[in-house]
Amino acid sequence: MSTQDPHKKDIDSVTGIETTGHEWDGIKELNNPAPRWWLWVFYVSVVFSIGYWLIYPAWPTLSGHTGGNKGWTEYSQLKEDQAEQVLERAGLDTKIDTASLKDIKADPKLYEFARAAGAAAFRTNCTVCHGSGGQGGKGFPNLVDDDWIWGGTLDDIYTTIRYGVRSTSSNTRQSQMPAWGKDGLLKSDEIEAVATYVEELHLPGKKGEQSAVSAQGAKIFADNCTVCHGEKGEGMQTVGAPRLNDNIWLYGGEHATIVESIYNSRAGVMPTWEGRLSDATIKELAIFVHSLGGGVEAGAEPTTAP
Repeated sequence: MSTQDPHKKDIDSVTGIETTGHEWDGIKELNNPAPRWWLWVFYVSVVFSIGYWLIYPAWPTLSGHTGGNKGWTEYSQLKEDQAEQVLERAGLDTKIDTASLKDIKADPKLYEFARAAGAAAFRTNCTVCHGSGGQGGKGFPNLVDDDWIWGGTLDDIYTTIRYGVRSTSSNTRQSQMPAWGKDGLLKSDEIEAVATYVEELHLPGKKGEQSAVSAQGAKIFADNCTVCHGEKGEGMQTVGAPRLNDNIWLYGGEHATIVESIYNSRAGVMPTWEGRLSDATIKELAIFVHSLGGGVEAGAEPTTAP
């Protein structure tokens, strides 16, 4: 490395530019100034930072930070944004409160708002039983298929949510299957026969293969069960009687479970949400549940789920 006099300027012989005095293996460092555009960017950044410091919170202090002459914070901005959303929501909630379900569905903006609000209400109030996606579970109806006990139209869903099933509401949906075994209405062998027949109703491989036992069950079914479940086990939504001739079951469709259902009956309860949720929220829930994919339109062919 060179040891030239630091006070003497060293000019590069090729470029004619002064060097910094640093040299390594014959390579000298030129003392070029910074590009003009870079200097201007730097100067503007300095001015901007000073202005930002004066207007917005910037420097930490012992008591917190400098406030800036605008008094702006992210928290104050959040409150302003939320206030706008609250005002907008209040207006839409009022519209939903006074509009019919049909009118809500016909208004794209109102429908999307109702569906989003219904999804939030569903997560808060319904997922513990029906699951986060409405898929249900044993004893809790699946809301994403098209089998419905009480009907899957918007009005049907709204009524079920509002008044519940076997709930405390005076307008609750009410149905009760007899406990055929526990109450001594049928003997054990008769219950076994009916269970065998019902099992054959919904299992594709067994349909049409009627044994002597299931033939006995078919007669008992015709005498006692068709008034609610229909001649072919198609169910009846008007009385909340489940469909028995498909493979969608609320408590399970295997033989032992069917026997238990016939012997002891089932009496699941859905609470009434009237009084606990506003009517607007109940409408929003109905819109959301209907949108999950299982809800049917008015006039469509209904199905039911056991």
